[in-house]
Amino acid sequence: MTPESSAHAPTGTTGTAPAPETASLDALESMVQRALALWDLPAGAKVRLINVSENTTYLVEAPDGFRAILRVHRPNYHSRRAIECELLWAEDLSLNGGVGAPRAYLGRDGTRIQTAVLPGQSTKRHLVLFHFIQGDEPTPDHDLRPAFQALGAMAARTHLHAIGWPRPRQFERLRWDLDAVFGSTPTWGHWRDAPGVTPAIAARLSQTQDLICARLDAFGTAPERFGLIHADMRLANLLIGPEGPQLIDFDDCGLGWFLYDFAAAISFMEDHPQVGALKAAWVTGYRNIRALSDCDVAELDTFVMLRRLALLAWIGSHITAPEPQRFAPSFARVTDDLAEAYLAQMRTHP
Repeated sequence: MTPESSAHAPTGTTGTAPAPETASLDALESMVQRALALWDLPAGAKVRLINVSENTTYLVEAPDGFRAILRVHRPNYHSRRAIECELLWAEDLSLNGGVGAPRAYLGRDGTRIQTAVLPGQSTKRHLVLFHFIQGDEPTPDHDLRPAFQALGAMAARTHLHAIGWPRPRQFERLRWDLDAVFGSTPTWGHWRDAPGVTPAIAARLSQTQDLICARLDAFGTAPERFGLIHADMRLANLLIGPEGPQLIDFDDCGLGWFLYDFAAAISFMEDHPQVGALKAAWVTGYRNIRALSDCDVAELDTFVMLRRLALLAWIGSHITAPEPQRFAPSFARVTDDLAEAYLAQMRTHP
């Protein structure tokens, strides 16, 4: 859920909701500035904070014009092996899958993942330095249909590559299935614990959860429908620049339904009046690259509600971070409105 580069079942996770970064930003900046010595960088390289969420992200700049993106992983979420698998997939997708994706620099020791420790702590922090990608993300101020058609085509290429890619041994990544969202130890926590979930809202969302589970159990996890996905393929992670569209931030990638990538694309804007047009544009872009049946398209709204309930849980478990705080006041209420419309739609067109 965090940007990594911008111009402006095996899981490999703990299985519990990760806390946002809690370390002092001054201590983190001091750690990462010293850690730059782990890579062969130009003289005078300095870090500048870009984003704080689960991960903490810095822009690395040097006087000679060098730029890169440094990601500091939150502790106790992804294992080192899980991060290695993310980087391997993103690199192969960029080289052989027709999808531009960020590649990581090798450190002085020849590995992509470096470690550092905050002063006075013993927990190792994983760090990855990415090549800088020049580009801008599309904004809602413009007609988003071309961007969503590009997202659809990018998703199709990503899925085709994932189906054919021989996964490395001891493959570890997140798993985005029903258990990850609604199980006893959901990845982002329980949606019932989110702010604003009143008893009335909880009752409707419980009905929605039951319907989602029933429909996706019937939908199934056949290989043409379920596999390795980006899982956060939204506009914030799409950069349009001189080298064409580039997909960034693979931190949430894992095993899930392919159609979940559309639901991720409209994250935080599910009630936008253009969503119907954006869905049509995404489907058009996808079908230009890979077949997508009418039955699959008919289930897109179920994945939207699955993702929305996951995001509601994410807000509750990350409420100390700026972005969840910004969405929290109305998120449960709007989720309830979306759930009411979804339940009515499915009663009318089961």
